[in-house]
Amino acid sequence: MSLNIANRLKKLRRSLAEKEIGGIFISQAENRYYLSGFDGSAGYLLITPQNAVLATDFRYLEQAKVQAPDYQVFRITNNTVDWFPRLLAEADLGRLGFEAKDITFAFYRQLSDILDKAGSRHQLVPVDGLVESLRAIKEPDEIELITRAAEITDSALAYIEDTIHIGMTEKEVAWEIEKFLREHGSQSLPFDVIVASGTNSALPHAKPSQRQINAAEAVVIDIGARVGGYGSDLTRTICLGTPDDTFKKIYDTVLEAQLTALALIKAGISGEEADSLARAVIEKAGYGQAFGHALGHGVGLVTHEQPHLGPTSTELLVSGMVFTVEPGIYLPGWGGVRIEDLVVMENGKIRVVSKARK
Repeated sequence: MSLNIANRLKKLRRSLAEKEIGGIFISQAENRYYLSGFDGSAGYLLITPQNAVLATDFRYLEQAKVQAPDYQVFRITNNTVDWFPRLLAEADLGRLGFEAKDITFAFYRQLSDILDKAGSRHQLVPVDGLVESLRAIKEPDEIELITRAAEITDSALAYIEDTIHIGMTEKEVAWEIEKFLREHGSQSLPFDVIVASGTNSALPHAKPSQRQINAAEAVVIDIGARVGGYGSDLTRTICLGTPDDTFKKIYDTVLEAQLTALALIKAGISGEEADSLARAVIEKAGYGQAFGHALGHGVGLVTHEQPHLGPTSTELLVSGMVFTVEPGIYLPGWGGVRIEDLVVMENGKIRVVSKARK
């Protein structure tokens, strides 16, 4: 993928100027990659109106030069922060933003103390979500990578439908899926495979266990693949054998809720309004209290990122966003049903990326 680094930096600098922040110190790994193309496991970015600096240690100096040609590479050491004042020495920034959700209080104190010791006039200012807001609007190349990841998960779901059988354990099914994902082009998985059967399926984020899968019970399968750093997310609920009336009723309710949301979500509505479209269907069926999580979330470099589709979300959905639509019903002692598709907002309407059958 060709990263449009210059355009991303331009947008970020515009946001910094609007907030009257002289520059920003980037520590969060995905944001570092998004803004530079550098995928090493350690390093920081300093972005000012004039300069872009990638600070990393000896292990990654050559890699940084190759992956981040738009950046000046600055060598640091990992066991101290003595380098921090030198990193800022040539910049007259005043207010320097740092990523408040990523930097620990202990690290913040280290940075503050070393600046004070050096007599620096820079003021550390916490910022939240500046880069994440940029990442929420996907570029065409990003959507292509996410689509390729979704194709792998679709294929994995089709494979496991043909492979799974009564008596297999959840762990056995999860391992079959994970092997398939990796053998068919996925990088490290964006999240652990979820296979939850019977009463375990009442846990939205259950971990696969040694429980054997029985006939006529819900089996929730939640999987993702990663291509070029970008992930996918897909959930289907299946039943081996003949489902009972309870399963049919709950499954049909969840499916109706999801299809309703897919049909009615459009650009300009809030995450709360999108969530309410599906939630109203589930509440009407009498299962409102059993739908305890949000309708969806953005997907990209991170499995859960902007936008958020939930009861309290004021974020507006706009073209270029990629997110999930995943209503569910969970009944302790019985099980649960979740159906999740990955979608992209295009020309004011959503296009469903996931193709796995329901």
